[in-house]
Amino acid sequence: MADGITRIAVEGFKSISKKQSIDIAPLTILAGANSSGKSSIMQPLLMLKQTLDATYDPGPLKIDGPNVRFTSMDQFLSRIEAEAQNKLLSLEIGIGRNDFCVTFSKTSTSAVEIVEEGFREDGRSILIRPKMSSEEIQSLVRFGGRGTFEIERYRFFLYASDQGSPPTTFPGMHWIEPFLRGIIHVHGLRGSSTRTYPIAAVGDSFPGTFDYYVASVVARWQSANAAEALALDADLGHIDLARRVVARRLNDAEIDLLVSRLRGIGADDLVSVADVGLGISHILPVLVALRAAAQGHLVYVEQPEIHLHPRAQVKLADILADAPKRGVRVVAETHSSLLLRAVQTLVAKGELAPDLVRLHWFSRDQAGITQVRSVVPDENGAFGDWPEDFGDVELQSEKDYLDAVESKLAG
Repeated sequence: MADGITRIAVEGFKSISKKQSIDIAPLTILAGANSSGKSSIMQPLLMLKQTLDATYDPGPLKIDGPNVRFTSMDQFLSRIEAEAQNKLLSLEIGIGRNDFCVTFSKTSTSAVEIVEEGFREDGRSILIRPKMSSEEIQSLVRFGGRGTFEIERYRFFLYASDQGSPPTTFPGMHWIEPFLRGIIHVHGLRGSSTRTYPIAAVGDSFPGTFDYYVASVVARWQSANAAEALALDADLGHIDLARRVVARRLNDAEIDLLVSRLRGIGADDLVSVADVGLGISHILPVLVALRAAAQGHLVYVEQPEIHLHPRAQVKLADILADAPKRGVRVVAETHSSLLLRAVQTLVAKGELAPDLVRLHWFSRDQAGITQVRSVVPDENGAFGDWPEDFGDVELQSEKDYLDAVESKLAG
């Protein structure tokens, strides 16, 4: 199996008006201030996922779905550049040495349309436009027939069709679709809003956001006595939140999740996850997703540290760093300086290879345009020119406190 998605580039989306590209390493950290573009680099990818996941044909791009929700392209097409420029959204995806790129625009009737699409596979590149002539299509791909060819669409994929013959796809559609469908999205607004979880089908992919599947995945593991069930309990214990979790089927529509309130050995005081702190209900989707992901698939986690005690944030780094050892790619968007420092520590201790980590720092210039600075930590976990925003804020806060105390004592 391929390594999975290894690079994405976005242009024309919100504050990313100029092309920004990031490598997707086995462990990829997105950091930066609020509204700096961290989510924006991932949302076009999620729109492709929800376009494929839709149970009907939503057109070239589903902009209103479970992963990303817009009602108009004007809400995300970049408005920072001069209005005279055409408003286009471009997305590039790299999988190993292969690349896929697609550009969307808004029509006069507010519909989404594909402007062009390109593939690069095994050193061969082709560029496809929706209204290519039959002769242009024949020049791109060797066909067996001599019929009239035209470009047709499957979601956001373009392919060549010969009248009277089966469709002939261009390269790329088969090798990229499984990885887009295989993305697991752990949303920042997670955790069940009720006391129970819905029963969901569990397969090789998870359409929508992952929180709907958490209880059903745990139930499946436990009914099969799978190793993942024990590993999940170990993960909960590692971050010192619970000793174990139990899925209890209530009826044909609902599952309840119970956790051990007491964390000591032999303790088994099980209570509903709704009756313990928010930390458990918000970290469970993260832990289950990391164990449920298949080799080569990407797990995108927004704010994995939500509602976690600082000690648990540090311990969480061990779990995030362990997933790449199973072939899973993890993209974590975080504001936690403790989590970031813990990743550095793992590298410095030799428990995480530096080349498995990419750190991307997002900021906006004076014009409001997103800029991305990317680094690979050295063998000591150091970032080199990595912006010291987190450290500056913490040091300034400490200084302000000490100055206030000193002033009060001297007063």
